[in-house]
Amino acid sequence: MPNPSETDPIGTDVAVAAPKPSSKPSPREAAVAALMRLAAEQPWNDIEVGDIAREAGLTLAEFRDLFPSKGAVLGGLAKILDRKVLEGDATDLAEEPTRERLFDVLMRRLDAMTPYKDALRRISYALRGDPLSMLALNGVALNSHRFMLAAAGINTEGPLGRLKLQGVVVAFARTVEVWLHDDDPALARTMAKLDKEIRNGERFMERADDARRLTAPFRALGRSLMDRGARRRSGTRNEDEGNPLGGDPAAAI
Repeated sequence: MPNPSETDPIGTDVAVAAPKPSSKPSPREAAVAALMRLAAEQPWNDIEVGDIAREAGLTLAEFRDLFPSKGAVLGGLAKILDRKVLEGDATDLAEEPTRERLFDVLMRRLDAMTPYKDALRRISYALRGDPLSMLALNGVALNSHRFMLAAAGINTEGPLGRLKLQGVVVAFARTVEVWLHDDDPALARTMAKLDKEIRNGERFMERADDARRLTAPFRALGRSLMDRGARRRSGTRNEDEGNPLGGDPAAAI
C-alpha cells in the first residue's frame, strides 16, 4: 500500500524524490562570508574578531584555529576567488593572444568579486591610508596573481617573471579602483581601464626585456670579476681567467 504522500491527487503512484541536502559552507567560508556581510554594513575599523565569529556561528576558539586576524580573513577571500577563477573553463581561449587570455582571466576574477563589491568598496577606502596593511595585502595579491598568470599561460619565473607578477598586481589594483565605482552592468569603464593597463604592461615588459639583454654582458663581467677575486683569495686559478667574461657571456641572458 503506497504512502499517501507518494500518490498524486487521483491515487496514481508517483516517485518521490529525496530532498537534496543543502551544501553547508565550511567554517572557513562561513568566516569569510561573515566578514563580507559585516564590512558591507559598518566601518572596517569597528569590526572585531568576536563580531566575525558570532556572525559566522563560530566560537572564538574555532575562529582562532582558522584565522589569526580579520585581515587574514581577507586572505581567505582571495583563496576563494582564486578557486572560482581557476575552476572556470578557459579552453576556448587556448589559441588566443596572451593579452586576450590575461584580460579574460582578470575579468573572471572581477566577476567572482561582484557579490562582495559593497564590502570591498568600504574596505578599500578604510585601508587606503594604512601602508602596513596595504603591504600585507600586496603579498596576498602576489600569491593570487601568480595563479592568475599561470591560468593565462604566462611564465612568472626568473627576475622578469617577478617583475611581470608585481606589474599585474599593480595593474589589477588600478582596475579595481575603477570597478568599485563602475555601476554600469556592461562595465565599459572597467574593461577599458583593464585593457589599457595590460597594454601598458606589455610595453613596459618589452623595454625591461630589452634592457636585460643589453646589460647581460656587464652582469656577466661583474660575476666573472667577483669569481676571479674569490679564486685569488682561495689561491686557485681557472683556465677561463684570461677571458674577462669567464666563458660564454650569452649564458647570462
